[in-house]
Amino acid sequence: MTSKPPSQCCSVGVKFSGEPTGKSIKIANKWEGYLATPSPDKVHAGAGVLYLPDVIGVWQNSKLMADQFAANGYVCLVVDLFNGDPVKLNRPADFDFPGWLTKGSTGDNPHTVEAVEPIVEASIKTLKEEYGVTKLGSVGYCFGAKYTVRYLNGDDIKVGYLAHPSFVTEDELAAIKGPLSIAAAETDTIFPTEERHKSEEILKKTGQLYQINLFSGVAHGFSVRGNVDIKAEKFAKEQAFLQAVTWFDSWLL
Repeated sequence: MTSKPPSQCCSVGVKFSGEPTGKSIKIANKWEGYLATPSPDKVHAGAGVLYLPDVIGVWQNSKLMADQFAANGYVCLVVDLFNGDPVKLNRPADFDFPGWLTKGSTGDNPHTVEAVEPIVEASIKTLKEEYGVTKLGSVGYCFGAKYTVRYLNGDDIKVGYLAHPSFVTEDELAAIKGPLSIAAAETDTIFPTEERHKSEEILKKTGQLYQINLFSGVAHGFSVRGNVDIKAEKFAKEQAFLQAVTWFDSWLL
């Protein structure tokens, strides 16, 4: 495995300030989503970003980040990968992450590959058929990274970006068919140094364009839940976002 399963550090962080400007939508009349669209004078025609979030799902921070992608010209859809059962911010240390993954909070709402993939596929279809996206990139934060990688096949998703990924297997990473950029934290028990180096070796063999940026002074989750009142965390968060936009501007458009 090139990154480990989600754990307590995946829910720790800070809520960003601001007022989201996008809108809530239904994906396939079933799953919740948040859609941010660029102004007509900023739009990159046909270009979109599928935002596959961390375990906290569709919330203040992911909405504000989607708005930022829209401000940079991309239609952006944040997807509820958890069927109404995300993890709340700053859960207690004894929260049962393995149980939540396999059964959900209610015991009958799993967050396994079999449960998540139909949501991802419906979201891709929504962006392409309802919003005219012909060039689709995807960002995967923590939990969402696995599915950005799984669908980075040149047809569903053309270009990928990951930040502090979790749950990605070696076989999944080796199978990518498009450019992939990764933002990593210096302190990360889920994507530690040895897994990052292993990922680099795998990416070399794929023949695809890749990039791995390592940010010091930050921990897992910094790009979506970092404390912007701390200079190092604010810098890393902003640069990781710029990394994603620059990657899409270069290889998706």
